[in-house]
Amino acid sequence: MTKGKDTKSAGCSGSCVSYFTSARFLMYLGHSLSTWGDRMWHFAVSLFLVELYGSSLLLTAVYGLVVAGSVLLLGAIIGDWVDKNARLKVAQTSLIVQNVSVMICGIILMAVFLYKKELLSMYQGWLLTVCYILVITIANIANLASTATAITIQRDWIVVVAGEDRSKLADMNATVRRIDQLTNILAPLAVGQIMTFGSPVIGCGFIAGWNLLSMCVEYFILWKVYQKTPALANKACKKDDDQELKQLNIKVIDPNSNNNEKPTEDVQLMEEKAVVTTGTHKKPTCSEKITEPFHTFRDGWVAYYNQSVFLAGMGLAFLYMTVLGFDCITTGYAYTQGLSGSVLSILMGASAISGIMGTVAFTWLRKKCGLVRTGFISGIAQLSSLVLCVVSVFMPGSPLDLTVSPFQDIGTRFLEGDALPTLSPGGVPEVAFTTSNSSSITGDLEIPIPLTSVCLLFAGVIAARVGLWSFDLTVTQLLQENVIESERGIINGVQNSMNYLLDLLHFIMVILGPNPEAFGLLVLISVSFVAMGHIMYFRFAYKNLGTQLFSYSSPDPKTVASDQQGGESAV
Repeated sequence: MTKGKDTKSAGCSGSCVSYFTSARFLMYLGHSLSTWGDRMWHFAVSLFLVELYGSSLLLTAVYGLVVAGSVLLLGAIIGDWVDKNARLKVAQTSLIVQNVSVMICGIILMAVFLYKKELLSMYQGWLLTVCYILVITIANIANLASTATAITIQRDWIVVVAGEDRSKLADMNATVRRIDQLTNILAPLAVGQIMTFGSPVIGCGFIAGWNLLSMCVEYFILWKVYQKTPALANKACKKDDDQELKQLNIKVIDPNSNNNEKPTEDVQLMEEKAVVTTGTHKKPTCSEKITEPFHTFRDGWVAYYNQSVFLAGMGLAFLYMTVLGFDCITTGYAYTQGLSGSVLSILMGASAISGIMGTVAFTWLRKKCGLVRTGFISGIAQLSSLVLCVVSVFMPGSPLDLTVSPFQDIGTRFLEGDALPTLSPGGVPEVAFTTSNSSSITGDLEIPIPLTSVCLLFAGVIAARVGLWSFDLTVTQLLQENVIESERGIINGVQNSMNYLLDLLHFIMVILGPNPEAFGLLVLISVSFVAMGHIMYFRFAYKNLGTQLFSYSSPDPKTVASDQQGGESAV
């Protein structure tokens, strides 16, 4: 009896050790470290820039514009670089560039905080301006490297590690999103406490030190995952290269392996050298080198448009054109409506829990209804929840007043010389929206705003996170399964560009209507864009499943028809 128990416990112990040393767990661990560092930096850099520029939002706005514009323009080029280079080289390079850039930014910011007065007095303040430019530029490089890392690990490595098991791929995608949700709350909270009880200088030093340690650990983890997953060494060539190699009859035969296997990355390099020695490829001229990025940009967008999952990707991008999220815009509006910082923190926690529920719903729905139908159901769930947001616009307490010009606030601030925006003690911009509607005063009596409208608004936003994250995971897996291996990088790079483009448009929309009286209109426009995104997905789903889309008992096809992609499977 004892021997049986010992055998059982030994087996359990062995399986636990096997899991914690598996490539799957190591990927979760590496992603946790990477995401924690990213979330700390993204939260802190905006506060650092506000603190440096006299409590003005100018530097933060410039930084946001530069980041969005860079990913929009360079997303396809970054993705193409990911496709053309060896997996381990891409992952390690982007990891080093990202972390070193953050460390350099941290050191510069520490110097500026410590010697700001001296820098301001040197060269009429131009040296300080150069420091600001350096911080924004290097931080933007860090963000581009982070984009490359995300494409490499979350869109390529994870597919290879999952292998042919679609359920395993879905579980891994869901787990990665849960890690994202948790770090979204915990990482800013941790660095916020350090800055509150310490100082911005200590915060900069802590983030720089964290990135140094994290980079070393992540580098080792990447190498271990690569060693444990031999398939990562196999990377498909571009389709054009495949054709050229076939015409030249260049074959590298390994007597210990099957001839049908994909060439390893080392073999690829040998093949490329062989092609060059035949004289088939000419050395690119100077003009060709200059125009190559523009051709890559064009080819990336054309390839994205020709994907069978194009409408699904566009549907996801349209969901970024919204004010119905927990960003500085929504929290600023909530402040004008009388919600306190503590209440907002509770709502953000509820939003994260709702997002985690969305990842659980995704895995359950995918098994029951299939992947394509999961996206359709998730879209219906999100739109149904957003009905509460639409209703909130017309409920008591809503400041909606279309007779007030949305340009009145802009004119007041810039033409009449009002003070620059400042930060409240809680770190939230007080003038993200004007506070003229925050209360009504009669004599000495202050009449608070009814909370019916804002409560319904946040109830809708929080409930919609279930459908939102389930839909996001659906489109992510559709891209993973139906984009051929040699184009994963460039297609996901363009997808990131589309997401940033719609995100940029939503900030422009807020700039054009910054007053609370116009926020209800922004809500209606946001819901309209979300609806358009789900209509695009519905067209995609109906095109692939037809009337079977409404028959939840029959499974959908394993993959979406991809005739224009050469019929090659992503996994």
